[in-house]
Amino acid sequence: MRGVKPYFEDRLILCDTCFERKTVFSIKLCCVHPLPCSTVVGMEKKMEIAAVKKNFITKKKGNMKTDVLSFSKMVLVALALLSLLGGCSSTYYNAMEKVGIHKRDIMVDRVEDAQESQKDAQEQFASALEQFDSVVSLKDTDLKRAYDNLNGEYENIKDAAADVSSRIDKVESVAHALFDEWQEELELYQSDSLRRNSKRKMDETRTRYKSMMASMERAEKSMEPVLETFQDNVLFLKHNLNAQAIGSLKGEFTNLKSDITELIAQMNSAIQTSDTFIAGLQ
Repeated sequence: MRGVKPYFEDRLILCDTCFERKTVFSIKLCCVHPLPCSTVVGMEKKMEIAAVKKNFITKKKGNMKTDVLSFSKMVLVALALLSLLGGCSSTYYNAMEKVGIHKRDIMVDRVEDAQESQKDAQEQFASALEQFDSVVSLKDTDLKRAYDNLNGEYENIKDAAADVSSRIDKVESVAHALFDEWQEELELYQSDSLRRNSKRKMDETRTRYKSMMASMERAEKSMEPVLETFQDNVLFLKHNLNAQAIGSLKGEFTNLKSDITELIAQMNSAIQTSDTFIAGLQ
């Protein structure tokens, strides 16, 4: 059986569902029936499906070839459904569930993404501190280049912080959907003992979730003073490219180092709490 190769390109096309011309990702398929609508979800949703697919493959190494092909078909069906249903979260989760990817699976995947974003942020903030130290120590006597490097580090940590916040928001979104569904389905049980058992597990999971989110939010909040300090100093250096200006930045280094050390510690704590949460779900 020949493989399925999805091909995406960004161009102006006519959506054969809504009959509007728009710039979207179009999809061409080999060896499968055409989708009812050539419009598919945006890059963000596509990347998330790819991430879930990666986890699926990692966990199914025993029969890799079959699993990859099977999951490719599942993803194509999901794309078709999502193109028809639109971009809101509830329809997205429902479409994914129809192809066997449940909210619990998405939850685990998004928590792991949040962990990775925090690890990346730790590296970016540590690199920014090194660059700041290099500037205030006058190791780089080219002040214009020193400013450019420091500004580059500021942009990097700003992007890293935004990614951390975005990942945390995604975890919160799927968590609300998961717990709402869990609560509603308690009413479907005919057995009182099974209902009580499910409710107990739901309450335990919710408690672990709240602990994890509190830890993530502390880590997120710890980035704010670092970003503010960096922004102030980068702006000051931009308009004062001289040795005297560099000297005035030295007093900021100790506080900045302390803030970044605290930030890294908070993120390590959040990552560990996330591991505990994931272990409880699996």
